[in-house]
Amino acid sequence: MLKKYKIDKLIVFYVFLFFIISIISIYSASMYLSPSLGNLPLKQALWYFLGAIVAFFIMKKGNKFFYKLSWYIYLANNVLLLGLLFLAPSINGSKCWYIIKGFGSFQPSEFMKISLILMIANVLTYFHKKHRKPSLKDEFFLLLEILVIVLIPSLLTFLEPDTGAVIIYLVITLFMLFISGIKLFWYILLGIIITTVGGSFLYLYFFKQDLFINVFGSSFFYRMDRIINWRTGSGMQLENSLAALGSSSFLGHGFNHTPLYFPEAGTDFIFAVFASNFGLIGSSILLIIILLFDLKIITLGIDTVNRTDKYLISGIMGIFLYQQIQNISMTIGLLPITGITLPFISYGGSSLLAYMILIGLVLNVYNKKDKKI
Repeated sequence: MLKKYKIDKLIVFYVFLFFIISIISIYSASMYLSPSLGNLPLKQALWYFLGAIVAFFIMKKGNKFFYKLSWYIYLANNVLLLGLLFLAPSINGSKCWYIIKGFGSFQPSEFMKISLILMIANVLTYFHKKHRKPSLKDEFFLLLEILVIVLIPSLLTFLEPDTGAVIIYLVITLFMLFISGIKLFWYILLGIIITTVGGSFLYLYFFKQDLFINVFGSSFFYRMDRIINWRTGSGMQLENSLAALGSSSFLGHGFNHTPLYFPEAGTDFIFAVFASNFGLIGSSILLIIILLFDLKIITLGIDTVNRTDKYLISGIMGIFLYQQIQNISMTIGLLPITGITLPFISYGGSSLLAYMILIGLVLNVYNKKDKKI
């Protein structure tokens, strides 16, 4: 099968560039990371190698194989999310990871993103095959089905708690629904619901804090407090990140010369590490690579003739675009700090494996983009 496989060499090239940038950045961040974490650059390289093997397996099987298994993959991931609440150790107040002795940690929410994309792509494809000209009633039941599919893992993930992953689930859903072409009425209704619920939520937070804590718990209150504090620009992470960026000038402080300490230097604030090392020019090059990578995948989604693959690409781009914008923006103080990592650059075994799975699925779309199914 792979003898006739057409590989998009440009996408592979961009991923290779991300690999180089990731290793360099994590190495530079290592000076501020605990030695107990081990050799993170080497670990990241091994995760990339394992991810390439997984992507090869995805390519060998083809997307149709995973579309057929989407329900079972979704169910298995929900079981894993549920198991976290009972079996996972509490790390920094969260139960987000299974700890596998001698191997590391495993974060099911990273793979739930893939499950949701596969499930929703199948549901949308079946819906449009069944309803050539869907009515509002038809679309209502479609949205109800998708709501249930998304709500179950969202609740389980929220209880860990991992609010950032829940937001990504919702972003995936909105991107895929937008591409599906549902009627404008539902976007207006969604806007009204978000405004009403969000307004009520913020009213409780600002004016009824005791009730807010009773309903949502003190842990969530303090997470909200950290996000709201973003408006004042306070917080050691953000202040040190901005200072490192501001002092880097055009060429930066040089490789492995990160001037200031900030927590999560190898994950959430990896962009600040890279930018402080290589300055405005280096940061601009990285942003251009990210932009070209995104445009390549978006163009692939536009060109493909297969409806299910179009939905797949839209969900994948929902993940990449949201995480790229959120991570970089929180690093430079434009958005709240939410613990969202930078795809392919930040350290993380589970997340990197998930991204490489997505790359395998994307390469499958390129391989059959001129074929009708």
